[in-house]
Amino acid sequence: MAPVDQNTRRRRGTGLIALDPDRAFPGYTLFAPLTGGGEVYLIDLHGAVVHRWDLGLRPGRHARVLPNGNLAYNGTLPGQPTLFPMWDKYRGGSMAEYTPDGTVVREHVDPLQHHDAHHLGDGGVIYAALEPLTGADAASVRGGVPGSEAGGTVWADTIRQIDAAGNLVWSWRAAEHLDRAEYALHPAYAREHWPLINSVSVLRDGNVLASLRSVSAVVVISRATGEILWRTEPGAVSQQHCPTELDDGGLLVFDNGVFRPHSDVPYSRVIEIDRATGAIRWEYHDPSREAFFAPFMGAAQRLPNGNTLVTDSPGGRIFEVTSDGYLCWEYVVPHFGGYREPEVGKIFPAEGNALFRAYRYSADELPWLGA
Repeated sequence: MAPVDQNTRRRRGTGLIALDPDRAFPGYTLFAPLTGGGEVYLIDLHGAVVHRWDLGLRPGRHARVLPNGNLAYNGTLPGQPTLFPMWDKYRGGSMAEYTPDGTVVREHVDPLQHHDAHHLGDGGVIYAALEPLTGADAASVRGGVPGSEAGGTVWADTIRQIDAAGNLVWSWRAAEHLDRAEYALHPAYAREHWPLINSVSVLRDGNVLASLRSVSAVVVISRATGEILWRTEPGAVSQQHCPTELDDGGLLVFDNGVFRPHSDVPYSRVIEIDRATGAIRWEYHDPSREAFFAPFMGAAQRLPNGNTLVTDSPGGRIFEVTSDGYLCWEYVVPHFGGYREPEVGKIFPAEGNALFRAYRYSADELPWLGA
């Protein structure tokens, strides 16, 4: 008999797991394995690969199809310094647009970019980046594990927006605009990175939506003044990811659930938040709550038919649920590998199939497919 595969995720099965074609939104799902070398896959509902890009850089998190049909891809620049142990895992630096055949249309490079770089469709990009705080500025950041700064430095988040020519058109600094007491690090987090912005996008009114993971807050930032116009109530979300604006102005959020207040069993969920009241008006969690828990990363996309595509990132699992919580499609990424950077390999030594975000597209959004 063959030896037993010691990789738990791979042993449980990969590829298409479940499909109800009458309930799933018809289309194609895009994802980029985080330990890959730049491979981006587009699969149909049956899990068959219908298109693939090979872009040469490990993902600096994820890829998206733009309204013009091109691919926005954030890649990890090679040969950059390790600012702190986790930096090599989630940094990026290359923010590029590619045609379906992989030709580069444009690229913007910023070695301090990390997590999200949201391509705006007109060649511009809004993205999260870092700046160093030292001395009294670093000491003013509240919370976290005492003495866990990166060599005395707290790397603080900034948000930058560039136009198609790479010109800076707007910027924001956490160090300038966030109240230290109100946005303190969770006590279990290292003080190397504050407040850890893992998602940033532009709302329809022109203001900026951001997710601050290590202080468990989703915020709306005034483009005019930089002030915080709105935030989730403390305790509403826990180490969340990927807030997006819905058609009626509500927010869809992947709520990871790490350190969730008043809960003795950790679990993840996807929620809709009413911005006017702060109330949660819709929620999905697994019927067995503990069966769906992503301690880091994660995403959710509201589909045109009202279903929600969910990315269980660390497990390499993508699934779709209806508005009444019925799971109608499930797929597990079959591409496993290890992180190439030794610093990251020490923290995540096992071969994984993780991804940051997946997106579903209709055939109309991919006019070049099959042409």
